[in-house]
Amino acid sequence: MTDSRWKPSVTVAAIVSRNDPDGPRYLLVEEMTPEGLRLNNPAGHLDPGESPQQAAARECLEETACAFVPQALVGVYLSRFQRGERLVDGLPRPAEDITFVRFAYCGSVGEPEPGRALDAPIVRTLWLTPDEVRASVARHRSPLLLQCIEDHLAGKRLPLDAVTTHASVHGAVR
Repeated sequence: MTDSRWKPSVTVAAIVSRNDPDGPRYLLVEEMTPEGLRLNNPAGHLDPGESPQQAAARECLEETACAFVPQALVGVYLSRFQRGERLVDGLPRPAEDITFVRFAYCGSVGEPEPGRALDAPIVRTLWLTPDEVRASVARHRSPLLLQCIEDHLAGKRLPLDAVTTHASVHGAVR
């Protein structure tokens, strides 16, 4: 018997802004994807044994070399990604249909850790204005990149304890 239960992919994102003389700028990563070079918030998948907040801090560090301190939950988002069958390096790849659940946290980062390499396939980090992010929609890896920034600009914030991670996630028996 096969398991036909729908299983969305859980991801996290770090929404990091800084105030420059010309207004706010947001920390993004430029990464290589099957669709080419794309922009994204520092983001990735929730790993076993960690809370969404811990995952956001880990992913931001891995992708930007900057330690991230979450301060609030911006929101929880659903999006769907579809890709048809294709050839990769001459080999057929099946079609994909994935629904993502994203926990987006805003917070602050420190300076990049000296000598820390960015995770592959991250090419570089960028600080873009909201208008630059809006003008680059064709290069966004996820439709949630801009939505999270717009929600952050609109002041959407929930307390960190809006998401509870039961102790069993971390391996505790009770």
